[in-house]
Amino acid sequence: MLSMRDCLDYCDLTDDEVALIAEYEGIPDIMAAQVLCGLVQTDDGVQLLARWLRELIEYADAAGMPDKAARARAEFDRFSLAYNLPQ
Repeated sequence: MLSMRDCLDYCDLTDDEVALIAEYEGIPDIMAAQVLCGLVQTDDGVQLLARWLRELIEYADAAGMPDKAARARAEFDRFSLAYNLPQ
């Protein structure tokens, strides 16, 4: 059985990306990790995850949560570089 760490390493995702999406979507981290690992296997899934991270940045900014917005922005930047997405 794969651990969450195995899953994240295989999919090149960070703990923080998973935690941010899990919290934003209101699901457990392990479920978010499974969904995200599936998403990054396709171009459409990569685009969807990038959109979720951008939405999270906007949500955190609008809600007055600068720390969360900064975390999401850092993860979006890392993700964009890893998957050659436009900033």
